[in-house]
Amino acid sequence: MKFFVKPFAEITIKSRPVRRQFILQLGRNIRNVLKDLDPEIRTSGEWDNIDVVSSLTDPALQQQLVERMRHLPGIAHFYQVLDFDLPDSMQDIADRCAEHYAPLLKDKEFAVRCKRVGKHEFTSMDVEREVGSLLRQQCGAAGIRLNRPDVEVRLEIRHRRLLVEFNRQEGLGGYPLGSIEQALVLMSGGFDSTVAAYQLMRRGLLTHFCFFNLGGRAHELGVMEVAQFLWQKFGRSHRTLFISVPFEEVLGDILQNVDNSQMGVILKRQMLRAAEKVADNLHLDVLATGEAISQVSSQTLINLSVIDKATDKLVLRPLVAAHKQDIINTAEAIGTAEFAKHMPEYCGVISVNPTTKAKLGRIVHEEESLDRQLLERAVARARFVTVDKLLEELSEDVQVEMVSEALPGQVVIDIRHPDETEDAPLALDGIEQISLPFYAVNSKFGELDSNRQYLLYCDKGVMSRLHAHHLLHEGHTNVRVYRP
Repeated sequence: MKFFVKPFAEITIKSRPVRRQFILQLGRNIRNVLKDLDPEIRTSGEWDNIDVVSSLTDPALQQQLVERMRHLPGIAHFYQVLDFDLPDSMQDIADRCAEHYAPLLKDKEFAVRCKRVGKHEFTSMDVEREVGSLLRQQCGAAGIRLNRPDVEVRLEIRHRRLLVEFNRQEGLGGYPLGSIEQALVLMSGGFDSTVAAYQLMRRGLLTHFCFFNLGGRAHELGVMEVAQFLWQKFGRSHRTLFISVPFEEVLGDILQNVDNSQMGVILKRQMLRAAEKVADNLHLDVLATGEAISQVSSQTLINLSVIDKATDKLVLRPLVAAHKQDIINTAEAIGTAEFAKHMPEYCGVISVNPTTKAKLGRIVHEEESLDRQLLERAVARARFVTVDKLLEELSEDVQVEMVSEALPGQVVIDIRHPDETEDAPLALDGIEQISLPFYAVNSKFGELDSNRQYLLYCDKGVMSRLHAHHLLHEGHTNVRVYRP
């Protein structure tokens, strides 16, 4: 199985050295993302296109390969191709095209699209005209229509090779991950921060995730899950970090010693100060947030200006001029909206009359009453975990009861992502089952019948152990883990 990958258009206008660097990076990323599916995956090409050759024959694994490439930053689109030596006649070219397209052309209007690279005795228009005529005669097509045809027969003649292209897939676009600098993204797990992280990843920035825990274990777990989701879907070509900073003491200090109206701005400034220290430890120069102009009181232009003065780092705000509904729509498209909808609430700063026009002098005066050692202690106690090992490491010390068999009367809760349950349904004869995705478990479990016994199920047992542990900690004694 062979694919023909077209890189993002902006890459092609770079200088020759930069363009080559970006294409080579994209090739490495493709191999990194696909090598666990196919250890023999091969890529070639370092200028205009990348050829990807896979030995996979299992249709399910082939589909996984396609899905991973669709979400890989740097790819504009890609085709599956049939690769032949260039035949000597137009009839032979038509025969090669018919190997794939013949069943698709019957009773349909079609057009032939040909791209040609190299020197030949014919033009691209010659190929389109003559091959189109031959295919119409031998495939039972209804006719040829150049404008909006029912089927497009795509082929490329590249020197002495004939590539018959089909199964076009749109890519993510953007730059290859790792081709631009790295950034530390401040993550709350809501709509804004997850979309901001996605936008940076799509632009080629290697993103690390920094979460400020304001006192909620459920919130921390939720943010860990969405960070891993983003990494698995868009960033698995590189290893990145998740940093959890315990911020309860810093928040308590603000609540006790700062005037109510100034709390929101000062909390954001303290987060930037802590993020700056984390970034320094990782030798990163860039911070990023999901803030948008005037979405909340702390995000007026005046307040953002005051907040930025807490750090010398560059602070990126990919969503600064985005409308909330546009952000939500993007979250729906990339798959993080459900996480945001079910993200547990946390006790933050609640101002009665928050300032929208903070004055730097007033803010600095209020901050003089804060204990600076609390910020230093929070950063020192921060936990650094690679995102690919995040949930596995968390689950190592989690002790919950596991059962290998579900009994009549018990209810198995499939907490996998809806896409996984659709692709591989759990079949249990005589056992009641319900689907409750992991991102909804914390908020929805309390609505279930407390007199029933529930068994949480996921493929690897990691998510189910973590959520069972959290539910037990919350006082739900009727939950175990199902590991058949």
